[in-house]
Amino acid sequence: MPSGSPIAWKTKARHRNSKRAFARRLKKKVKDEAVGQAHRLPAVQLGSRSGRPTIASLSDLPSAKARFVEPMKAKLVEKPPATGDWIYELKFDGIRLIAVRVDKKVSLLSRNQNDLSARFPEIVEAIKNLAARECVIDGEVVALDDEGRSSFQLLQAREMEGRKSPIYFYAFDLLQLDGKSLVSLPLEARKNVLERLCAGARESIRYSEAIGSDANPLLEEVNRRGLEGIIGKQRNSIYEPGRRSGAWIKLKCVNEQEFVIGGYTPPQGARKHFGAILVGYYDKSKLVFAGKVGTGFTARSLATLHKKFQAEERPYCPFVDLPSKQNGEWVQGITPSIMKKTHWINPKYVAEIKFAEWTRDGKLRAPVFLGLREDKRAADVVREG
Repeated sequence: MPSGSPIAWKTKARHRNSKRAFARRLKKKVKDEAVGQAHRLPAVQLGSRSGRPTIASLSDLPSAKARFVEPMKAKLVEKPPATGDWIYELKFDGIRLIAVRVDKKVSLLSRNQNDLSARFPEIVEAIKNLAARECVIDGEVVALDDEGRSSFQLLQAREMEGRKSPIYFYAFDLLQLDGKSLVSLPLEARKNVLERLCAGARESIRYSEAIGSDANPLLEEVNRRGLEGIIGKQRNSIYEPGRRSGAWIKLKCVNEQEFVIGGYTPPQGARKHFGAILVGYYDKSKLVFAGKVGTGFTARSLATLHKKFQAEERPYCPFVDLPSKQNGEWVQGITPSIMKKTHWINPKYVAEIKFAEWTRDGKLRAPVFLGLREDKRAADVVREG
């Protein structure tokens, strides 16, 4: 198995060996069922450029420039599919990025094409040293906690509070290599080439390999470890830029998604700046209220967010369904008088929220703020599931 693991241990030395250990445990739980070996691509051979080993392009594939490709999307499902030839990878809790390299220039582009290269210089340098003249890689930047779990909250704290959590770029798809497009190749073939490309990469780049093909025992193990979930991909699927075709699916162990911030309440007690944020999602271009979120903030994030919110204040509520009553009671206690005290903002900022479940009336139960997302447009936020 290749080095690098989505389940890392507390020490750097263990990071390199943990993928083998995790894969062994998972294979044991699925009675030694292993993902089939990818068909090797004879056209891909080791070559050399400027005295440095590299991977030659596939001569019979269509030509393509190294540039941003809109990421393929996974469809949220409640249960694993009963039919089809699927492989599963870990679902990460980070920032999805398309890495574009042309010679020594590297761009790390979010889903909405924000360039985050300056934020992750160690990832940029590692991609510069890959054995290719140019490439386009689909992956995710993550920060790991002490148990080796990816944490968006840690990634956000690294930016907002200056924490020094280690970060890694987990590469899971290869879309272009040295002037050739790979999007029309089957998934296994693309991952096969990507695995070889990442084989000699620095520690900050890790190849995200398949961890099994039977979803149910994988979900049990992932849930036991407190991880996000798994991503299922049809073994022979092509890459469909920007589409949510169902060839990729996501199965979550934790309820977490993006929501649009539309306002905030005044602080109470000893808290400064604000009390809770009001969040929602779009339904047919209308912003629907999903709930109040008052936990998950630090003193520094309260101050930072409040400054951002003040710059976007507006005089009226952006939610189409506030205030409203259900069973004779005001939703979430937001009465007309509370509405007057609430600060409303332009629906510009997107928050990552973890929550226990959706209530029967369509509101979030026990929501927790994890951080702001700069990689997704507010207009694209809809209710998942």
